Amino acid sequence: MYECDTCTRRFYSWPACRQHMNDKDHWAVFECETCDEEFSSEEDADWHMSNYGHYAPKISCETCEKKFHTQDSADQHMDALKHYRHYCRACDRRFQNENNLRMHLNSKIHRGQNIICPFCKTTFTTATGVTHHLETGSCPRASSLNRETIHKLIRSRDTQGIITNKLLEWYEDDSGQYSATRRAFNGRYWECYICHREFNTVTALNQHLNSPVHKRKLYHCPNRTGRCGKQFTTLAALFNHLESESCGCTRFEKVQLQAQNIFNSNRLIAF
Repeated sequence: MYECDTCTRRFYSWPACRQHMNDKDHWAVFECETCDEEFSSEEDADWHMSNYGHYAPKISCETCEKKFHTQDSADQHMDALKHYRHYCRACDRRFQNENNLRMHLNSKIHRGQNIICPFCKTTFTTATGVTHHLETGSCPRASSLNRETIHKLIRSRDTQGIITNKLLEWYEDDSGQYSATRRAFNGRYWECYICHREFNTVTALNQHLNSPVHKRKLYHCPNRTGRCGKQFTTLAALFNHLESESCGCTRFEKVQLQAQNIFNSNRLIAF
């Protein structure tokens, strides 16, 4: 069967198909990408554009509407005019994606260290930093604070369950310290009996066992409209998720403010 170049008609012979396309002017038309020339075959159009340099540029600038024939030409244009999509003008740096640029803009290079530990006055760039500092018991002036005591504080202020998960009961062993025995040594490595990760030393295994890795999920993302659904074992992990702005729940600055409210006042939790 022979198909018409334009409509859906089909014919048993080429002469019949050709006669139809002649009568209806249904021959396919191949246009030059630059000038007004038209051709009856794709091969003729390609020959014309190749010999006269009439192929249209296809490589776009990441910012403006200009297009170029080669990637080198596009790169020269974007470099000269700073037209890269993920670009920090202040630092004259280009980033591979939007997330990397956002992390750079939220780093201490641009944000400074404006978050202050309310106890030892150490400065941090992010709410994640100061919260991790407190949850790990690293503050010399608040050694009694850790993941569990901070969670109790947050639960008392989060009366609506905006960021804390509802727990039927609190298990004391969830806040206990673990120490591996010789039975954890498999002949070559010290092995975690829960996830079977292997460590070179018993100290490294104990650090793993006493980290939040296998602890219960205490917090969840407050993004209800976007239905994020992510859960976290530590408040620092939740703040890190929110500060990344990955789910669009809130802005970086608002997370900073909420962290200050949590540790410096008795306000209820709100996002």
